[in-house]
Amino acid sequence: MKKLAPFLLLLSILSLTACSKNQSNSSPQETESIAEESDITTVTWENEEEDNDDSIVINPIEDSASIDTSSDEDPTISTSAEQQTGGAVKLVFAGDMDFDDRYTNMIALRSRSNGILDCIGSTLVERMRNADICMINNEFPYSDRGTPLANKKFTFRAKPETAEFLNLLGVDIVSLANNHAYDHGKDALLDTFDTLTSNGIRYVGAGKNLSEAMTPQYFTINGTVISIVAATQIERSLPPDTVEATESSPGVLRTLDPEKFVSVIKNAKANSDVCIVFVHWGSENKSDFESSQAELANAYVDAGADVILGAHPHVLQGFDYIGDVPVLYSMGNYWFNSKTLDTCLVELNLYDKRVESLQFIPCRQHDCKTEEMLPGTTQDYERILSDMRKMSTSKVNIDNDGFVTKK
Repeated sequence: MKKLAPFLLLLSILSLTACSKNQSNSSPQETESIAEESDITTVTWENEEEDNDDSIVINPIEDSASIDTSSDEDPTISTSAEQQTGGAVKLVFAGDMDFDDRYTNMIALRSRSNGILDCIGSTLVERMRNADICMINNEFPYSDRGTPLANKKFTFRAKPETAEFLNLLGVDIVSLANNHAYDHGKDALLDTFDTLTSNGIRYVGAGKNLSEAMTPQYFTINGTVISIVAATQIERSLPPDTVEATESSPGVLRTLDPEKFVSVIKNAKANSDVCIVFVHWGSENKSDFESSQAELANAYVDAGADVILGAHPHVLQGFDYIGDVPVLYSMGNYWFNSKTLDTCLVELNLYDKRVESLQFIPCRQHDCKTEEMLPGTTQDYERILSDMRKMSTSKVNIDNDGFVTKK
């Protein structure tokens, strides 16, 4: 504190008068910002093999606008009316993607003049780029190092330069909590962290150690603090091929036993307005979700989840509501192989620091390209919505525009 004490003295024959004045300046205020790093990895299941009809047609790979989440102010303290109420925020989410050059989808990409932009439909790219946050499941490591895990039928690895595809699509954050992030071991996973970071892509659900793997990612947008967390239930056989991070070694965050992930969700929710849970779970190629998924979802809701989005089955699974929390058990493959499959993009709109709407956008993976199905142009649009209604619980309403609400 600064203190000023000027004194005025006046001497006269009759009296002596002294005047003083003090003036102080305000102290500097401490400010805080939120900036996180996180990682993710996935796992597989006992007696569960990936049904992949893509043939490997070339030899294995030879060894050879992200949102600023920092702030000069505590994100929970705001002054403007918009910050106090929370302005509009748009998030989009998609399922599994794979950039391994040995597989048919990547061979198709290499033959197309615009690369990844010829593999994802233009209306989907527009949605992804225009969102405040765009997230996908990154089902592989980025590396030229490592060796495939022994006795694992399908192992994936992509060249580090393919991470640029994420920027072209508008992806801001990926989940690494899956059963393929560790396919080529520790070094390839560490390379993945470095590659994503160098491309300005955040990751969650895996880390260089357990503390990092358990760290949420935070975004502060229009006065709303959003946390994103991820973990994998897969693999469910023990010990898993995809290792869990420890205090001193890299790996994924597992949620076969939900205790650690529940603590992550509680912490994330305590420090944010809206908590998004992204989880790798269930059984491959099964359109019905399992009781184990529902049990985990209930635990996540009790811990503070506001939205739960699932991956791993490679096909769509239905919606449920647990209380007021929407759960989509599987978003399916987004761009993963050459199969013809129904898939989706999920668009989440926030306002006033809460979920305002959730829209399921029907899509189709066909001929190594994923495109949005538009109403009135193809029967697939209405069929996919109809199928989702049948797969969802009786608590769920899905209207003709794909908006999902609780009955």
